[in-house]
Amino acid sequence: MNLIHQPDSTVAASTSIATSFRHTHIFAKMFRSAVLRSLRVAARPAAVRSFAAPRVASVAVPKIQSFQAVRFYSAGGALNKDEVEGRIMSLLQGFDKVNDVSNIKSSAHFANDLGLDSLDTVEVVMAIEEEFSIEIPDKDADSIHSVNQAVEYILNQPDAA
Repeated sequence: MNLIHQPDSTVAASTSIATSFRHTHIFAKMFRSAVLRSLRVAARPAAVRSFAAPRVASVAVPKIQSFQAVRFYSAGGALNKDEVEGRIMSLLQGFDKVNDVSNIKSSAHFANDLGLDSLDTVEVVMAIEEEFSIEIPDKDADSIHSVNQAVEYILNQPDAA
Protein backbone atom coordinates (compact mmCIF):
# COMPACT_ATOMS: atom_id res chain seq x y z
CA MET A 1 0.00 0.00 0.00
CA ASN A 2 1.23 3.31 -0.97
CA LEU A 3 0.32 5.81 1.66
CA ILE A 4 2.13 8.76 0.14
CA HIS A 5 1.78 9.31 -3.51
CA GLN A 6 4.26 11.71 -5.09
CA PRO A 7 4.22 12.70 -8.68
CA ASP A 8 7.25 11.66 -10.79
CA SER A 9 8.58 15.23 -11.01
CA THR A 10 8.72 15.49 -7.23
CA VAL A 11 10.61 12.19 -6.98
CA ALA A 12 13.08 13.35 -9.62
CA ALA A 13 13.58 16.66 -7.81
CA SER A 14 14.15 14.88 -4.50
CA THR A 15 16.67 12.54 -6.10
CA SER A 16 18.44 15.48 -7.73
CA ILE A 17 18.61 17.38 -4.44
CA ALA A 18 19.93 14.32 -2.63
CA THR A 19 22.58 13.77 -5.31
CA SER A 20 23.73 17.37 -5.29
CA PHE A 21 23.79 17.36 -1.47
CA ARG A 22 25.95 14.24 -1.58
CA HIS A 23 28.33 15.90 -4.09
CA THR A 24 28.41 19.09 -2.02
CA HIS A 25 29.07 17.06 1.08
CA ILE A 26 31.97 15.24 -0.65
CA PHE A 27 33.51 18.52 -1.82
CA ALA A 28 33.06 20.03 1.64
CA LYS A 29 34.90 17.06 3.18
CA MET A 30 37.71 17.39 0.62
CA PHE A 31 37.98 21.12 1.24
CA ARG A 32 37.96 20.63 5.01
CA SER A 33 40.70 17.99 4.88
CA ALA A 34 42.85 20.19 2.60
CA VAL A 35 42.48 23.15 4.94
CA LEU A 36 43.30 21.05 8.00
CA ARG A 37 46.35 19.55 6.26
CA SER A 38 47.69 22.99 5.37
CA LEU A 39 47.04 24.27 8.89
CA ARG A 40 48.94 21.33 10.34
CA VAL A 41 51.92 22.11 8.12
CA ALA A 42 51.76 25.83 8.94
CA ALA A 43 51.56 25.10 12.68
CA ARG A 44 54.73 22.98 12.66
CA PRO A 45 57.95 24.64 13.79
CA ALA A 46 60.16 25.77 10.90
CA ALA A 47 62.86 23.20 11.72
CA VAL A 48 60.38 20.34 11.51
CA ARG A 49 58.81 21.75 8.35
CA SER A 50 62.13 21.98 6.55
CA PHE A 51 62.95 18.31 7.21
CA ALA A 52 59.48 16.97 6.58
CA ALA A 53 59.03 15.22 3.28
CA PRO A 54 56.95 17.30 0.94
CA ARG A 55 53.57 15.85 0.05
CA VAL A 56 53.51 16.99 -3.52
CA ALA A 57 52.53 14.70 -6.32
CA SER A 58 55.30 14.10 -8.81
CA VAL A 59 54.54 15.64 -12.15
CA ALA A 60 56.57 15.09 -15.28
CA VAL A 61 57.85 18.43 -16.54
CA PRO A 62 58.89 18.85 -20.14
CA LYS A 63 62.54 19.80 -20.67
CA ILE A 64 61.65 23.26 -21.96
CA GLN A 65 59.84 24.16 -18.74
CA SER A 66 62.60 22.76 -16.54
CA PHE A 67 65.24 24.97 -18.21
CA GLN A 68 66.27 27.78 -15.94
CA ALA A 69 67.24 31.05 -17.59
CA VAL A 70 70.71 32.23 -16.64
CA ARG A 71 72.35 35.42 -17.80
CA PHE A 72 75.96 35.28 -18.74
CA TYR A 73 77.96 38.46 -18.80
CA SER A 74 81.22 38.64 -20.61
CA ALA A 75 83.69 41.33 -21.31
CA GLY A 76 83.56 42.81 -24.74
CA GLY A 77 86.34 42.09 -27.14
CA ALA A 78 89.69 43.64 -26.42
CA LEU A 79 90.10 47.16 -27.70
CA ASN A 80 92.51 47.57 -30.59
CA LYS A 81 94.97 50.43 -30.93
CA ASP A 82 93.26 52.07 -33.92
CA GLU A 83 89.89 52.12 -32.18
CA VAL A 84 91.30 53.63 -28.97
CA GLU A 85 93.33 56.18 -30.91
CA GLY A 86 90.30 57.19 -32.99
CA ARG A 87 88.09 57.63 -29.93
CA ILE A 88 90.69 59.77 -28.14
CA MET A 89 91.29 61.90 -31.22
CA SER A 90 87.56 62.48 -31.76
CA LEU A 91 87.27 63.36 -28.07
CA LEU A 92 90.03 65.96 -28.53
CA GLN A 93 88.36 67.33 -31.67
CA GLY A 94 85.27 68.06 -29.60
CA PHE A 95 87.35 69.77 -26.90
CA ASP A 96 86.98 73.52 -27.44
CA LYS A 97 90.30 74.50 -25.83
CA VAL A 98 92.45 72.81 -28.49
CA ASN A 99 94.21 75.63 -30.36
CA ASP A 100 94.34 73.92 -33.78
CA VAL A 101 92.31 70.81 -34.60
CA SER A 102 94.70 69.98 -37.48
CA ASN A 103 97.45 69.35 -34.88
CA ILE A 104 95.53 66.40 -33.41
CA LYS A 105 97.62 63.38 -34.40
CA SER A 106 98.62 60.17 -32.67
CA SER A 107 101.93 61.75 -31.63
CA ALA A 108 100.38 65.04 -30.42
CA HIS A 109 101.48 66.35 -27.03
CA PHE A 110 98.68 67.98 -25.06
CA ALA A 111 100.66 71.09 -24.00
CA ASN A 112 103.22 71.49 -26.80
CA ASP A 113 101.10 70.62 -29.85
CA LEU A 114 97.53 71.29 -28.74
CA GLY A 115 98.11 74.30 -26.46
CA LEU A 116 96.44 72.76 -23.39
CA ASP A 117 97.50 73.83 -19.91
CA SER A 118 97.63 71.50 -16.88
CA LEU A 119 93.96 72.03 -15.97
CA ASP A 120 92.92 71.35 -19.55
CA THR A 121 94.97 68.16 -19.48
CA VAL A 122 93.14 67.08 -16.32
CA GLU A 123 89.83 67.71 -18.11
CA VAL A 124 91.01 65.63 -21.09
CA VAL A 125 92.03 62.76 -18.79
CA MET A 126 88.63 62.93 -17.07
CA ALA A 127 86.92 62.83 -20.46
CA ILE A 128 89.04 59.77 -21.36
CA GLU A 129 87.94 58.10 -18.11
CA GLU A 130 84.32 58.72 -19.02
CA GLU A 131 84.78 57.64 -22.64
CA PHE A 132 86.32 54.28 -21.71
CA SER A 133 84.37 53.70 -18.45
CA ILE A 134 87.47 53.44 -16.28
CA GLU A 135 88.97 55.27 -13.35
CA ILE A 136 92.52 56.55 -13.76
CA PRO A 137 94.38 57.04 -10.46
CA ASP A 138 95.95 60.49 -9.95
CA LYS A 139 99.53 59.21 -10.13
CA ASP A 140 98.79 57.61 -13.52
CA ALA A 141 96.82 60.62 -14.74
CA ASP A 142 99.82 62.87 -14.05
CA SER A 143 101.93 60.81 -16.46
CA ILE A 144 99.52 61.11 -19.42
CA HIS A 145 100.65 64.07 -21.55
CA SER A 146 100.07 62.92 -25.12
CA VAL A 147 97.69 60.96 -27.32
CA ASN A 148 100.18 58.04 -27.50
CA GLN A 149 100.50 57.88 -23.71
CA ALA A 150 96.73 57.91 -23.33
CA VAL A 151 96.33 55.15 -25.95
CA GLU A 152 98.98 52.96 -24.29
CA TYR A 153 97.39 53.47 -20.87
CA ILE A 154 93.93 52.50 -22.15
CA LEU A 155 95.26 49.43 -23.97
CA ASN A 156 96.86 48.22 -20.71
CA GLN A 157 93.55 48.44 -18.83
CA PRO A 158 91.62 45.14 -19.01
CA ASP A 159 88.34 46.73 -17.92
CA ALA A 160 88.37 49.56 -20.47
CA ALA A 161 85.30 49.47 -22.67
